[in-house]
Amino acid sequence: MAKSNDRFQKIYSQGVVTMMEIWVDTTTGIHYLFHKDGYAAGFTPLLGADGKPVVSREGLEP
Repeated sequence: MAKSNDRFQKIYSQGVVTMMEIWVDTTTGIHYLFHKDGYAAGFTPLLGADGKPVVSREGLEP
C-alpha cells in the first residue's frame, strides 16, 4: 500500500484551487478529509452516517 515510512496515503483528490482530498492513516485505518480553498485549509476525520470515523482495515501496516 504505502512505503513503511509514509503514515498517510492520499486515496482521493478533486479540484485544483478549491481542493478536496481523502487521506488514510496507514497505522490506524482512519480516513481524513482535507479541504483547501485558496489560502485556507482544514483536516478532519471523515465521519460516516452513524457519526463514527470511517475506518478501513485493508492494506494496514502490521
